[in-house]
Amino acid sequence: MLISFQPIERLIDIDRQSHLSLELNAVQLWGIVLDGSSRCLERCRQWLDEGEQQRAARLVREEDRSRFVLAHGGLRAVLSRYLGTGPGMIALHRSAEGKPFLTKELDGQPTITFNMSHAHGRALIAVSMEQEVGVDIERIRLDVEVAKLSERYFAPSEHTRIMEADQEQRAGRFFRYWVSKEAVLKAQGVGLQALSQCVVLLGADGSGAEIQVPEGSRLQNNWTVRLLSCGEGWEAAVAAQGKDWVVQCGAGL
Repeated sequence: MLISFQPIERLIDIDRQSHLSLELNAVQLWGIVLDGSSRCLERCRQWLDEGEQQRAARLVREEDRSRFVLAHGGLRAVLSRYLGTGPGMIALHRSAEGKPFLTKELDGQPTITFNMSHAHGRALIAVSMEQEVGVDIERIRLDVEVAKLSERYFAPSEHTRIMEADQEQRAGRFFRYWVSKEAVLKAQGVGLQALSQCVVLLGADGSGAEIQVPEGSRLQNNWTVRLLSCGEGWEAAVAAQGKDWVVQCGAGL
């Protein structure tokens, strides 16, 4: 699926936004460009809770602080569309592993699940209903030590497939495996130490992947990955359990 990344200025204008609903077995994706005016930045900052504001303040570079605030403010703006409440009224909690989730649903509403990834000025948000989701986006970087990292953290079969690629394609293939694994780990609320505990089987058509979990792994089984097209120089993926779920573009952007 091709993801279109829209300006965050349009997303945070909540006065013009309508309430959105989710279908069962659907994952809606939102692509956001993290470049906003000072007004946009301040509005997003006001929506963050104390912990998020402290995390932003600890970032050294001003650009990183701004992008953090815009990403997390954008996440709240997206969730507000499904919950029918103001972005600043949304209470989030984090699991022991750091996975964020909604602490309180509105009366009569089903459980909304979500996940976000942001990198190099872009954010990708996945929203679903009553199923855990994970998403990851990365810019392909040629300075990464592909051979060393894939040999250390990936399964032997994955390392082999990466090293079979031509030199100019090797980094792209490495990041395709990386975002697939990261999406699965984030969906399950597991840290990067579990990178080697799942094996990615990329589909021949390049649109998805199946996940194998070796015996003895603490990861859950039966996960599927959909690879996303985010433009040249990027790799992204979304993961959910089972095979019957569909990917949709977030409405209203």
